[in-house]
Amino acid sequence: MNNLAEPSTATPDFAAIKTRQQATWASGDFAIVGTTLQIVGELLAEAADVRADERVLDVAAGNGNATLAAARRFARVTSTDYVPALLDKGRDRAQAEGLDVAFQVADVEALPFADGAFDCVLSTFGSMFAPDHHRTAAEMLRVTRPGGRIGLASWTPDGFIGKMFKVVGGYVPPPAGVAGPPLWGTEGHLRNIFGDVEMHCTRRDFNFRYRSPAHMMQVFRDYYGPVLKAFAALDANGQASLRRDLEALACEADISGGASLVAPAAYLEAVIVKR
Repeated sequence: MNNLAEPSTATPDFAAIKTRQQATWASGDFAIVGTTLQIVGELLAEAADVRADERVLDVAAGNGNATLAAARRFARVTSTDYVPALLDKGRDRAQAEGLDVAFQVADVEALPFADGAFDCVLSTFGSMFAPDHHRTAAEMLRVTRPGGRIGLASWTPDGFIGKMFKVVGGYVPPPAGVAGPPLWGTEGHLRNIFGDVEMHCTRRDFNFRYRSPAHMMQVFRDYYGPVLKAFAALDANGQASLRRDLEALACEADISGGASLVAPAAYLEAVIVKR
């Protein structure tokens, strides 16, 4: 998960990796963490200039932060993810706000939509976790009309979450031969996988706010699939050591002055215009 190198020449078993990923993201309750990230969806919808009546696709939508942001701007939104339970959370949120959104189970690496079907494609911390980066980028480009936009929010390798992935990967190594998700948080990698496009990148911080480092890590251990699964794979000593390392990382990132926890996490906001 934390491996930032490009994949090796050996072809990974993407189908098997994806099956394990689905189980990981279906575990816990990602919405407990995901809903705190809503502001990222709002900022991305503004950066991508989402407008009323545009056809917008949210890929790897999770619990629907970009989905809701686009729907609040009166776009015609289709929200997709390959984990049905995550879509259910987004559907509940949209219904609570009276927003008209279509929800559909779909894999970002094999989108069931026609070429050029959407004016705008969005993803907040979602597409970056698909194992085949080039195929994911190609599918997002394919379903975007010429002149349309792709808006992405992706954790950076050097930010708080990128470092957290690295800590977790030291205990539970990521799949061999698969490029690390935080590569999506680097402009160079995006230009590599998206090719000949117009691209505008902005580095931003999202502030995780919890009662304490211990509180944050308990929430992640209980509800955030990748961390939950990592703890489940370790014995008691390994779990205690991982928890110490994660809490130390949170303490290092904390800018609250000790009153609570405020941990800035860097991410890359990218807006891509298809030629």
